[in-house]
Amino acid sequence: MSNDYPKLLLPDIADYHKLEVYQKHGGYEQFRNVLKLSPDEVIDVVKKSGLRGRGGACFPTGLKWSFMPKGNDKPKYLCVNGDESEPGSFKDRQIFEYNPHQLIEGILIAAYAMGITATYVYIRGEYHKWINLFQKALDDAYEAGLVGERMKHTFATTFSTEIYVHKGAGAYICGEETALMNSIEGQRGYPRVKPPFPAQYGLWGMPTTVNNVETIATVPAIFKIGAEAYSKIGAQGHPGTLLFGVSGHVNKPGVYELPTGILLTELIYDICGGIPGGKKIKAVIPGGSSMPPLRGDELEGVHMDEESLKKYGTHIGTAGVMVMDEDTDIVAVTLRIAHFYHHESCGQCTPCREGCGWMEKILKRIAHGDAALSDLDLLVDIANNIEGNTICALGDAAAWPVRGFVTKFRDEFERAVKEKRIFVAPNVVHGKRATAQNLVFDEKFEYKPAI
Repeated sequence: MSNDYPKLLLPDIADYHKLEVYQKHGGYEQFRNVLKLSPDEVIDVVKKSGLRGRGGACFPTGLKWSFMPKGNDKPKYLCVNGDESEPGSFKDRQIFEYNPHQLIEGILIAAYAMGITATYVYIRGEYHKWINLFQKALDDAYEAGLVGERMKHTFATTFSTEIYVHKGAGAYICGEETALMNSIEGQRGYPRVKPPFPAQYGLWGMPTTVNNVETIATVPAIFKIGAEAYSKIGAQGHPGTLLFGVSGHVNKPGVYELPTGILLTELIYDICGGIPGGKKIKAVIPGGSSMPPLRGDELEGVHMDEESLKKYGTHIGTAGVMVMDEDTDIVAVTLRIAHFYHHESCGQCTPCREGCGWMEKILKRIAHGDAALSDLDLLVDIANNIEGNTICALGDAAAWPVRGFVTKFRDEFERAVKEKRIFVAPNVVHGKRATAQNLVFDEKFEYKPAI
């Protein structure tokens, strides 16, 4: 792969998280330049860049900004979603740690374009380190007069906006944009029925836009290199660079900034050093645990952008690539994922509340050696009935991986049922039938044929 693309989000500059270093390399100058444009012109630039949301839905960012009502008759809010609770996703914290001021500058540009009164940066509650790091950067920006009332003097403008850090409470559901708003308001993190959409009725009933951390942090880079140049990076229908978080069975896991459209095999073998022990790949989840999986034998020619992955029945999601080698027990993986989504369901919608629990119970039956082959069709049927029938996308997130694994690895599930394999935890003797009394679930488990 050619290395002639710019590092827009994680530049190789020492101490780039420090305000003085960021400003030395042109930091906050893009916002200064943006103030010479009208808000509508700013939105048009973002539209022309082709930037799509980095939180999973891939909605065009400029178009989303254009939904914000015009005028200053009521407060307007921006929520920056840094909840990042999706298993397999760990990219946003790189921005909090290594490039927080570009995120702040992106917030200022977005706030100017939409007439935002205040921004709430919602950060996952378990991210104690990154909450503190970003708060330090924000405090420095306030001290320097770059945010708040004093920015009017610093940038010679009549515009000003406030930025606040909001610590989440450790609930996956709060990554959904309307549940996030409820959480900020101090309410239970229940997703809201749409319409009305946040741009019409958001925080405290006021117009609100919700964007992902990576999305907003990309905005200053677009104005720095130009919308046209940005639109030519990576895949045409999904341009720019992405922060790929690669985990699982690779020699060099981590976060890599690469152009969209990179071959999945190139990412795994060239960038991440291949599979430990030279083993074969059994499965890959391309965008966080909620995305349908790919089989190891269908990876050739797969490009990592939304439009390309749609052809394979999956999505780019949060670009959290989870690699599983030939020794991975797919039944165990599916149970672990189903357990997570059952636990994290808010319980508001019947298909999700009952369906997620039902799928986990069936997978546990397989784990206990008590399942029938008909249970596999039942799993798929339940997943089909959850998908599209809930207020938010958590139901889809729970259904897609279960249906995907059962469908694509049917032979492995059938073998598990026929062999009556049982779940073996550290405190369970191999070959002993698992019961409620001796079965302990944790992250270290395996299956063994029953004796």
